[in-house]
Amino acid sequence: MMVFGESETVELKRSTSELKEAVVSIVAILNKHRKGLLYFGLKNDGKAIGQMASDSTLRDISQAIAYGIEPRIYPGISIEMIDKKRCVKVSFEGREQPYFAHSRAYIRVADEDRQLSAKELENYILRKNATRFDSLPSDCKIADIDEDILREFITRANASKRIHYPYTNKEDALKKLGLMQGKKIILAGKLLFSSKEPIELQAAVFAGANKLTFLDIKQFKGNIFQLLRISEEYLNEHINWRAKLETRRREEIPEIPVRAMSEALVNSFCHRDYQAPESNKIAIYKDRVDIWNPGDFPAGYKPGDFIRKELPSILRNPAIANILYLSADIEKWGSGLRRIKDACDAESVPMRFEVMNYGFSAVFERDKSLVLSDEKFGEGSEKTTLKTVEKTVEKTVEKIISLIKENPTITQKELSEKTGLTRRGIEWNLDKLKTEGVIKRIGPDKGGRWEIIT
Repeated sequence: MMVFGESETVELKRSTSELKEAVVSIVAILNKHRKGLLYFGLKNDGKAIGQMASDSTLRDISQAIAYGIEPRIYPGISIEMIDKKRCVKVSFEGREQPYFAHSRAYIRVADEDRQLSAKELENYILRKNATRFDSLPSDCKIADIDEDILREFITRANASKRIHYPYTNKEDALKKLGLMQGKKIILAGKLLFSSKEPIELQAAVFAGANKLTFLDIKQFKGNIFQLLRISEEYLNEHINWRAKLETRRREEIPEIPVRAMSEALVNSFCHRDYQAPESNKIAIYKDRVDIWNPGDFPAGYKPGDFIRKELPSILRNPAIANILYLSADIEKWGSGLRRIKDACDAESVPMRFEVMNYGFSAVFERDKSLVLSDEKFGEGSEKTTLKTVEKTVEKTVEKIISLIKENPTITQKELSEKTGLTRRGIEWNLDKLKTEGVIKRIGPDKGGRWEIIT
């Protein structure tokens, strides 16, 4: 016979009829110990009496926790046999104290749940602001850091004039950037620079205005800087471009401003909830582009507040945000949403921000004159779309090579302005062309020139 008893980290409930009280107990334990266990189907004295546990029961428990606890947690819920009785085990943990059950905060005292006083709640909030999730120590090692990405970041941060020291080695750079606590790399350092692929991005192109039929679907893994480059390239390859002719000059115009999409991508990786199991997502529909990230929007605010008013930035991941600011991926604190909206307004591209229970989206409407109608999506449409994508990529490469031929001393900034790609997109294409032996750099970054090899 297994022996169970209630404690400061273990709570026992007879059945799911006590589901509301169970949510309170989970919050109380989280606020005291950051993790714990709860069982349904056990009496207070630890005797197993069993619990009906269908798929519907497990779903009810999951939803009660999802909608009853703030900030959101992601528990493990499983069926466990205890003394030949079918019970339900809920394991949970979280580091974003204080947690609230139905808008009230509780603390565990022995085996009881007591509501926090106003002063205790204030102290929790002060401690939370002092130590955010992305500033906690990680399991990342110096050897896990991608040196090329870290070195390139230091170069860009110096170019933006937001730091003033050269790259020496990985450990020294991480210390100067505030990404180490003693000998440990904090989570922000791991998420930004690790070569162990800590983050996932899902990207897809759908045939219509819903998710019934997809034309392309990809899953990428990497650190934040790698996924930013990959996601920018994916969007640029899959949206439509039109040619604008002025005398002899040809200019490619995207249906959605590249700068707006780039800002939305940076925003999605900067502010996402990295404790959530869900991935960042890019969904390209026939009529819109949706850039989504998990994580609740700041309580008490709406996206329009940050567009119309001068509000301080409310950062979920301040250590990550600081690094993105140093490299000028973030231009100014709290201005991201406004910059996205302004870039779209300047090109008369309708867009909106959507706040959901489960995440946040930037949604851009597509140019209907450039999008195929429903009737044209039929047999062979995937092949046609992929050919269009390939042509777009080829055009971009050809344009870069053509511009280098015209002006071998052309800068990355000038290439960005003339192609519509972001600086990161230009850097990626130039690196690819150098690797393939198409071009090479003669002389230093400043004052040097490009040479076409093949």
